[in-house]
Amino acid sequence: MKTRIFAIQFSIIVLCTAGIAQDLSSRFNSTGIIERVKRLSADEFEGRGPGTAGGRLAAQYIADELKKAGVKPGNGNSYFQNVKLVGVKADPNTGLVVSGRSGSETLKFADEFVATTSAQKADVSVNAEMVFVGYGVDAPNFNWNDYSGPAEDYRGKVLLILVNDPPATDQEPNLFGGKALTYYGRWTYKYEEAARRGAAGVILIHTTESAGYGWNVVRTSNGNWRYEIARSAGDKTPFLNIKSWVTYDAAKKMLGLGGLNVDNLIASAKKRGFKPVKTGLNVKIDLKSEFQTFDSPNVVGKIEGSDRQLRNEYVLFTSHWDHLGVGEPDANGDRVYNGAYDNASGVASVIEIADVIGKMKKDEKPKRSIFFLFPTAEEQGLLGAEYFAENPLVPLNKISGNVNIDGVNFFGRTRDFSALGGERSDIGPMVESVANERKMELEGDMRPEQGFFFRSDHFPFAKVGVPAISLRHGDNFITPLAGEALSFFRDYNAKYYHQPSDEYRDWWDSSAMVQNAELGLAIALKIANTNGMPRYKQSDEFAAADKKRMGR
Repeated sequence: MKTRIFAIQFSIIVLCTAGIAQDLSSRFNSTGIIERVKRLSADEFEGRGPGTAGGRLAAQYIADELKKAGVKPGNGNSYFQNVKLVGVKADPNTGLVVSGRSGSETLKFADEFVATTSAQKADVSVNAEMVFVGYGVDAPNFNWNDYSGPAEDYRGKVLLILVNDPPATDQEPNLFGGKALTYYGRWTYKYEEAARRGAAGVILIHTTESAGYGWNVVRTSNGNWRYEIARSAGDKTPFLNIKSWVTYDAAKKMLGLGGLNVDNLIASAKKRGFKPVKTGLNVKIDLKSEFQTFDSPNVVGKIEGSDRQLRNEYVLFTSHWDHLGVGEPDANGDRVYNGAYDNASGVASVIEIADVIGKMKKDEKPKRSIFFLFPTAEEQGLLGAEYFAENPLVPLNKISGNVNIDGVNFFGRTRDFSALGGERSDIGPMVESVANERKMELEGDMRPEQGFFFRSDHFPFAKVGVPAISLRHGDNFITPLAGEALSFFRDYNAKYYHQPSDEYRDWWDSSAMVQNAELGLAIALKIANTNGMPRYKQSDEFAAADKKRMGR
């Protein structure tokens, strides 16, 4: 009976979706999008690091652009929701000393390891035994627990953990989602679970294959300022004194001090029944960091819906404004991490979406209100979105859906696109409708092993039960890529992701950006104009949070 009720609800949502069905690309100002990208990714904005002068310039610029587009403030009379953050920047002269029966080694910061702390203070020291806990996963739904044994085996220890999920096997092809990465495979989960176990620290073993990106990304992402949401005085949230990554070669070297083989340990961790390994190694680190506390704003705005009954419900756009700031220089001496694609392109496009909605005729306006959230500190672990989800400016049970845009296609127009997470909720058929109306192919997650669903600002909303998608552009280009466009597309992860080289270039195709942004607008209009509130499917992992949010 539940299945039938769900099917009826599903049909109602699809059939009652109203509003504009035609392609609205002609209403977009492609020049305006490009100019905003240039501005946001200019050196003047200093890589848009939270808590920096450049970050404040970027937030104010976005607020000013929203005001020009006729978007009202989203927090009373303010376009800002301040998020109190704690920042630490590790001393690059820090060494990680590993001792065993064969002697000791001091790993070199940046080249062999990186480290930070969530103790929210400048100086921390750890001197503890190292325990290898495989993938560091406790997943009852997969009948998998890498933390077998007494709690004392982990409390106060440094845990050595592999990145990614335990792999599927011929006997269990769907174990941990098969090829797809689950949240258990994300480094954020590894830290969270280890902290719940009372560990003093975590060392993650990096490989390009397991992480989905090279050591250069780990190095640049962790070698500069790292931020967390400031904890209040009575906050009992568990934390780690040391959060660290090491290269595969460094892991091999330090495990060798204990007579252990890294490849043998990795192989053992892939098997059911894995038991944690007391390595006999000791880890010592005295981490001194620059320390600061500051407010960094989420930028927020809203456009009121046209329907008297539905205007108190919202469609939420998210697109993070921050990047990595000023950091380690590249081979050309460039220290500004401009973040043109990631995510000046998304911010510029969402502002243009707001401008298009603001100029709609009265009978075209979306029935539900549209709320625009440009979160801070996404690159630090989705912090701004997490803060909003925990301190919402509109009730969570009044948010009908979230459309996230993180990186907009500038390579060339495509015949396809994807909306990560669409298949999880009633938003899926709306996305399909948008694709059909434009005679475009709707792809699934084209790189499920990368775990993109867990890596941008829609994820904190999914965790609290809000149906959410993240728009991704396709790769079936109408005009085949060539030259710089082809090399950028092909080599993005290796050469441009979280690097100073992510800069605006004159060959960017603004018509592709408009195509991508228009898809986001069209999906949002479907959500805004449907009679029913979209919900997660009964079988989805976020259905329980959705029921809690909605009270049923």
